Amino acid sequence: MIAKWGLAIGVALVVIVLDQLTKAAVATRMALHQSISIIDGFFALTYVRNTGAAFGFLAGRMEDLRVPFFLVVSAGAVAVLVWFIRGIAPERRWMVVACGAVLGGAIGNMIDRVAFGEVIDFLDVYVGAYHWPTFNVADSAITVGVILLTLDSLRQPAVARSTSQ
Repeated sequence: MIAKWGLAIGVALVVIVLDQLTKAAVATRMALHQSISIIDGFFALTYVRNTGAAFGFLAGRMEDLRVPFFLVVSAGAVAVLVWFIRGIAPERRWMVVACGAVLGGAIGNMIDRVAFGEVIDFLDVYVGAYHWPTFNVADSAITVGVILLTLDSLRQPAVARSTSQ
């Protein structure tokens, strides 16, 4: 049981530290909206501040309502993840890792919202003029964690349902 929590918290802490270090590096070394091409025509570091959620959801809305809303949603997600981790069997390590990644990502972005009222994004993937919304390490961890959780749930056998007649 302790190993399960150690793994989940360890993954979450690694994500939080990497997320905050990369965001600090971008914020201190780049000008807002500056872009540095890494792979021409495909990937750049582009410093933006996202006032919304995923894909700019609620961006530009009233800050007095938006920031508390996102903080409540993030705190709720953290609480649900902790509750979910409690129910995972310790031998299901990939589930624990996935939950730790989502937990770390949620906390990483929550730190930005508390500190700045917005989230620092900088990973810019594009093909020609078509850009995926700019994201960060926390967003990546959440995405990878959700993919792992989805794959694990598809791999698990369906629970037998009893029918009462």
